[in-house]
Amino acid sequence: MQVFEEARRVLADELGADPGEGLRRAHRLALTPPEEPPAPDGGRMPAQGPPPQDRRQPHPTRPRQAPPGAQPASPRNEPHGQSGAEGASPPRETGEHGAAPPRGAGEHGAAPSHEADARASSPSREEFVPRQLPRALAGFVGRTREIVRLTSLLDPWGDEAPHPFVVICGAPGVGKSTLAVRVAHAVRHRFPDGQLYVNLRGGTPNVPRPSAYEVLSRLLRGLGTPDNAVPADEDEAAALLRSALHGRRLLVLLDDAAGLAQVRPFTAAPPGTTVLVTSRESLVTGADRAQVRLGPLSDAEATAMLANLAGADRVAADLGQTGRLVRLCDGFPLALRIAGGPAGRPSRLERGGALTERLTDERRRLRELEAGELAVRSSLAASWTALSGSAREIDAAAARLLALLGLLHVPDITLEAAAALSGGSETDVERALERLCDAHLLEAGEPGRYHPHDLVRLFASDLLPAGERTAPLLRAFGFYAESVRTAARTSDPHRVHCLHPPVQAAGRSFRDAAEADDWLRTEEATLLAAAVQAMADPDDGVARAGAAIGAALWWYQQKSYRVRHLVATGERLVATGERLQDQVIAMHGHAHLATGLYFKGDPASVTHNERHLALAKRLGDRFNEQRAHGNLSSTLLKWERFEEALDHALAQRVIACEIGSDVGERYALLVAGRAYLELGRFDEAAGVLEEGAAMAERAGDPHSRVEFAVWQGRALIDMGRLDTAFSVLSETLEPARSTSRTTEMACLVHLTRVHRLLGQLGEAVRRSAEAVAVAERAGSSYWLERAIAERDEAASGQRPARTRRRG
Repeated sequence: MQVFEEARRVLADELGADPGEGLRRAHRLALTPPEEPPAPDGGRMPAQGPPPQDRRQPHPTRPRQAPPGAQPASPRNEPHGQSGAEGASPPRETGEHGAAPPRGAGEHGAAPSHEADARASSPSREEFVPRQLPRALAGFVGRTREIVRLTSLLDPWGDEAPHPFVVICGAPGVGKSTLAVRVAHAVRHRFPDGQLYVNLRGGTPNVPRPSAYEVLSRLLRGLGTPDNAVPADEDEAAALLRSALHGRRLLVLLDDAAGLAQVRPFTAAPPGTTVLVTSRESLVTGADRAQVRLGPLSDAEATAMLANLAGADRVAADLGQTGRLVRLCDGFPLALRIAGGPAGRPSRLERGGALTERLTDERRRLRELEAGELAVRSSLAASWTALSGSAREIDAAAARLLALLGLLHVPDITLEAAAALSGGSETDVERALERLCDAHLLEAGEPGRYHPHDLVRLFASDLLPAGERTAPLLRAFGFYAESVRTAARTSDPHRVHCLHPPVQAAGRSFRDAAEADDWLRTEEATLLAAAVQAMADPDDGVARAGAAIGAALWWYQQKSYRVRHLVATGERLVATGERLQDQVIAMHGHAHLATGLYFKGDPASVTHNERHLALAKRLGDRFNEQRAHGNLSSTLLKWERFEEALDHALAQRVIACEIGSDVGERYALLVAGRAYLELGRFDEAAGVLEEGAAMAERAGDPHSRVEFAVWQGRALIDMGRLDTAFSVLSETLEPARSTSRTTEMACLVHLTRVHRLLGQLGEAVRRSAEAVAVAERAGSSYWLERAIAERDEAASGQRPARTRRRG
């Protein structure tokens, strides 16, 4: 006591300062009697703390009484912020990085006496209230649903106890740790005996992960257990930890677990203790384990996060650029934090969209998403390295598959396509896909469908050496090409589908037309992306496989009225054919492009049909020659060049008969009948249309039957046989809906007209409104113009005499 008073006097007189925390702690220690009686052998009691009934109580800051006769401590000697109560000794709180210093240690680690050091080796648990949670990061937004779910588990209503084991899992950089710390701070009142934190470094590159024993040791030290009291055996350490936790209400945050093995010793914590884990892996759930999966932020949440980081004014200055930036960051908080930067510094968002432009370049995106120690690439690399370096066969297979998946720039992939890409069995590939989902490097969508986030795909695209990429690409694109061809043939076996260029791959099969059509609709985006990527590939073989996919899509795109896709695919086919000096690919490209331009209402369709015809003649391809004549005929009808259209229709029929192409002859009769109608030669029109309908019936071609019926209805109108026309068109409408958009629109317009001519003006208005809606959805200006004209005439109540009308 004399030494302390002398030190206090010297500090006050010469430095104008109070004693430091070490001296004040030593002074309090001298005033405090021993808390525990000596053990029978003369040693100290074990450091397990007070009896269980005391452990169940919260840990209040109870004042400690000084020994009898001791002078109260001077307020000047109290720790800053204390109340000044006599001899008050607050609960000792451990810091963010571990246990509190031993009681009685000075500022520089010197112990004032051997007795004080002995007391420090067996602290009472009342003295330790660990507060180890890291600071919650600024800029936190959103996650309302996940916060509500986690809060319901950690801070339930009423008398229900917190859930004992909760996992937050998700992809690298998605914000698991930030959310866990945020929620842990919010619920810490439910855990008055403290909060412990250990970074398990499961996703930290090039840094060893702590073993289970090291984690146990840290937690024990965090609870005040001295180093020399931590058992050397892992099982004994785990048992001691359970004893130390028993009866306490503690939250243990284990951040960034590599997997279940790293946290398994903590899945059986005593009642009252909750273990909160974050992991890139999906950990096994059970009755006593809950898991919350964290996905990317929504666009609104991501925009709010950027506003918090970079400032609302910066974000609002160009909302278009902000929206692009949000999408390029893929909703990943790590990427957004790097892109936004702190609000107090100049932000890359101020540079006129330069950052967004750089991120748009996929070759630069991951390089741009780096700032100091923060980097999206290294975060993803840690997860992939953990798999590729694992001794488990399934982990190595998953790592290899991710590298292969990085080759494909498609929105998602099916099990069959992934098996074709890898060259392995579907059983093995499915296990690898599911392993990647568990590691949150892949997302599972509908059953059998998987997709990586864009940033994961960009990372994976660099994993495979350049020399190993061609073979898997040929397998995957070959699978797509052959599958599209099979689907097209199954959907409509009466059409002659493009089989050039040849591919050496197997595709999938289909039970019937309905399954084939459903597959084409579902896979459409993936097939288009695959065709675009493959045709742009520098390898000629891969580019040919892409052309095979694109050309095989022609019939589906025409039937589904995919105008934009027809044009884009046709342009790429033409360019690819010219690059490869493959006139067959170029010929099909011109036919593809001509169809899209025809639907678009662009007269350039005529030019591309003529190029199709010229290439077919040069190649001696009689089938494509007659096909080009038929397409030219249909196109010329649209631009009211009726005589030329009839000539090309008749030329198609001649060639089709010569080569025995029934489907070509049927189409020639259809367009010839339409040409005759426009020329006012109704009897000839009726004759060829009837002949073609009979051929379609014999061939069992439902598509052609419906088309002939629609135009026979039109011929009957022009011939004044309105009742018969009404009957034919009414029966044809429903089949027309499932045939093609063009056929449906033609049937609706003709049916509107016959209603109007029969004086059924209400029905005419109703049908015309439907025709307008269908034409607007399809984007067909040709049929929209005719539907509006019929609607206006029906609305005006006019019943003009029968006149020839183009339709």
